[in-house]
Amino acid sequence: MKVIGVVGLPASGKGEFSKIASAMGIPVIVMGDVIRNAVKAAGLPQTDANLGAIANKLRAERGMDAIAHLCIDAIEEQHAPIVLIDGIRGDAEMQVFRQHFPAFVLVGIDSAFETRVRRLGARGRSDDIGSIDALRLRDERECSWGLLRALDHADIHIQNDGGLDSYITKVRDLLAEQGIPG
Repeated sequence: MKVIGVVGLPASGKGEFSKIASAMGIPVIVMGDVIRNAVKAAGLPQTDANLGAIANKLRAERGMDAIAHLCIDAIEEQHAPIVLIDGIRGDAEMQVFRQHFPAFVLVGIDSAFETRVRRLGARGRSDDIGSIDALRLRDERECSWGLLRALDHADIHIQNDGGLDSYITKVRDLLAEQGIPG
């Protein structure tokens, strides 16, 4: 099984990447769903603060690679030739996937801070933050988990500062290079 992981800062385009892959028939495992489910189980609202607190708690209790380990069964249950993992947040998670799946490829999505700020204002998710300072804090939190180290070790990088049509073309081309018929 080939596993493609996607890493990038908040609002860089990971979710859009996943939508494109899913539309091409690739099963997608969203690492953030593990956190969202834990927040829901705790009876908390799905806010950025609660998601961050639960993510930190899981990592403190089980290690920086906790979320990756919690996703492995869901990935293997797909029984598909290629599976996409959306939302790798650190190098410890990347290492788990590289060790567990020999055909693992990490895709880094690069996007300017100003572009990501604009996207957050438009996407309307419950965990979105409302200010530039809040995005900086979220970036700092996720970077503390090793996100930039994982991004630095990506096998492939996609720049995502242009329009959506351009990004869709880049993602579809990349997935075709990985053996997915477009």
